[in-house]
Amino acid sequence: MGVPAADRTVFRTCPLCEATCGLEIEIRDGMVKRIRGDREDVFSHGFICPKGSTLKQLHHDPDRLRKPVARRGFAPDGAPIFEEIEWDEAWRIVAEKLDSVRDSHGNEAIGVYLGNPNVHLLGSSTHTRPFLKSLATRTRFSASTVDQMPRHVASGYLYGSGMSMPVPDVDRTDLLVLIGTNPFVSNGSICTAPGFPDRIDAVRERGGRVIVIDPVRTRTVESADLHLRIKPGTDAVLLAAVAHHLIATDQVSLGRVEQMVDGREQLADSLEPFSPEYAESVTGIPADQIVALANEIADAETAAVHGRIGTTTVEFGTLTTWLIDVIAILTGNLDNPGGSMFPKPAVERVRTDRVGREYRVGRWASRVSGHPEVQGELPAADLPDEILEPGDGQLKMMFTMAGNPVLSCPDGDRMDEAFAALDAMVSVDIYINETTRHADVILPSVSALEKSHYDLAFYGLSIRNVANWSGPAFPSDGPGEDDILAKLALIALGLGPEADVELAHGQVLHQLLTAEVGAEGSPVADRDIEELLAMVDGEAGCDRVLDVLLRTGPYGDAFGADPEGLSLAKLTANPHGIDLGALEPRLPDFLNTPGDRIDLFAGPFAEELERLGARMTELAADGRLRLVGRRHLRSNNSWMHNVDVLVKGKLRCTLQVHPDDAARLDLTDGADAMIRSRVGEVVAPVEVTDVIMVGVVSLPHGWGHDLPGVRLEIARKHAGVNSNVLTDPAALDPLSGTSVLNGIPVEVVPA
Repeated sequence: MGVPAADRTVFRTCPLCEATCGLEIEIRDGMVKRIRGDREDVFSHGFICPKGSTLKQLHHDPDRLRKPVARRGFAPDGAPIFEEIEWDEAWRIVAEKLDSVRDSHGNEAIGVYLGNPNVHLLGSSTHTRPFLKSLATRTRFSASTVDQMPRHVASGYLYGSGMSMPVPDVDRTDLLVLIGTNPFVSNGSICTAPGFPDRIDAVRERGGRVIVIDPVRTRTVESADLHLRIKPGTDAVLLAAVAHHLIATDQVSLGRVEQMVDGREQLADSLEPFSPEYAESVTGIPADQIVALANEIADAETAAVHGRIGTTTVEFGTLTTWLIDVIAILTGNLDNPGGSMFPKPAVERVRTDRVGREYRVGRWASRVSGHPEVQGELPAADLPDEILEPGDGQLKMMFTMAGNPVLSCPDGDRMDEAFAALDAMVSVDIYINETTRHADVILPSVSALEKSHYDLAFYGLSIRNVANWSGPAFPSDGPGEDDILAKLALIALGLGPEADVELAHGQVLHQLLTAEVGAEGSPVADRDIEELLAMVDGEAGCDRVLDVLLRTGPYGDAFGADPEGLSLAKLTANPHGIDLGALEPRLPDFLNTPGDRIDLFAGPFAEELERLGARMTELAADGRLRLVGRRHLRSNNSWMHNVDVLVKGKLRCTLQVHPDDAARLDLTDGADAMIRSRVGEVVAPVEVTDVIMVGVVSLPHGWGHDLPGVRLEIARKHAGVNSNVLTDPAALDPLSGTSVLNGIPVEVVPA
């Protein structure tokens, strides 16, 4: 007997990581029957990873919240007791808690933490800013300062905007150098490229080379031409030595950006101490290999150097990221096909009256530590102090949005203590997890299959310009993130829990179109706002915002002026996406700096290079093991461990130790070890393996699901340990406020 045909097939983009893979979803009898890669997707061409096929399990997960829950007390073991409630009651609780804290302590006693999933959600992307503005608080935190903030800061100083992030032109490069990144597992990051493993293989198949720099022999390393093992946290020294050698041997050729770059003489002087010989003593990579690496980058017809978590979550993360761009500039690979290029997403604003300005940080500072604001937020590591330390501005209430900082941020035990001490807490989340268990009320959005999707953030980091919108696969009577954030904004503005979300949606649209019709160079400059509002398409509030962004973007139909242009309707008619073409050179027009110049020392990079030399001398005298994190293809930070097909099988939360270190420390494969840092200790089973270099140990990120009250049945069975119990909140990259999650000094002994 043949397999019954699907009732219908829907196509959508996977929302679970940055790769933006197209999915083909067969639905029968109102249930997901099968998910596979969409072979007609214009970008992913059928590629899919194990996570993408589990949207069915996530949709049907019995632990996923379908309605709000309110905390009604605590069990004898300290676990919170939650009760399911109706939305009207949930909104009343939010209003009461917010009014109480505001009346007693003011707006600055209210904080917000935004988790990583927010950038994967269309409704969060379109409606978070109005919500934050309505709260009128500057005490904001996000996953950015345990992730990619150094990339924003380096871009801000070099190109005038923290969102102007170059990506490696993987599909056209002759030499791909990957440092501190493992795209065979991560599927790529700050580099949207579905099927990244196939693209890496394609570099070699067309005669190019792939070099990976990493202390671990990762899956990506196994498909590379060359692996350079590096001591954790020393990437900046290696890259400085590469740049030093390029300058010293007169292998500098800036190419098309030659006339735009300032600071070359100062660069040579600042890099003088960082010879390949010096770098060998710090990084562990022989000087002749560093020289060969520099020569190969210089000699390649095109070269792209790309760094990620291993280069950003370290003490010199911003300097390291800056040096990656410096090397691209020195070798003529910035803004050049096959090098590092700037995408042109379909929702980018079109302006001709842009005036360059200096990039600024430190417009305000953390109340306790004094750490400066960066990109509108404070370091996530400062969050516990802002809650626990008394004084003016002490945080009394937190909103967490799709985030789990108890597992993902430094000193997890103190983070947990801090959330427990709050007077009030509201969480927007689909689970009762290690963080949201402290909330007074949890507001769940509908599942990924019940709302529309468009990657506003990741198409701005894509190695090819594309656009793809997905409608809901199933109807839902619950709110999406756009409705939840709209309601929260209205409550924060004092309009009460009964206020209609359409009021907020309409205001967002009106403000957006007001800015467009008043902007010189906008495709709808001087048009009538009411006429444009009447033409806006879309069912959900976020879809209507997207329609405006598309139609006024660089490929848009300008509300009828260009019938062939993009709109939500056009994307709806093209469920496999629309290919907008390969990346093209964009400088100097894309620069937002004074005089449209790239000033290599617009930021404090000379001072950081001086500090780098002094700090490396200090670290060299520290003989302790260095702890690094690791990811797995079947994991996504802390929130996908409740899917059985993704966590079953071989134990993954292990401490990887090199055989030589295991013998020296009397550690046995499979036995438990105690790992201690300055701030905490955990016990984990040992995995003796030579994939890790001598002197380095590794624990995966995002585990530790055994706290009282966590309602994640499958994850609790595979609890693991929270590696961030070991992360020191005092260890930060000073330029970006990013926590040092890699290269943590630890001691390891048999448990």
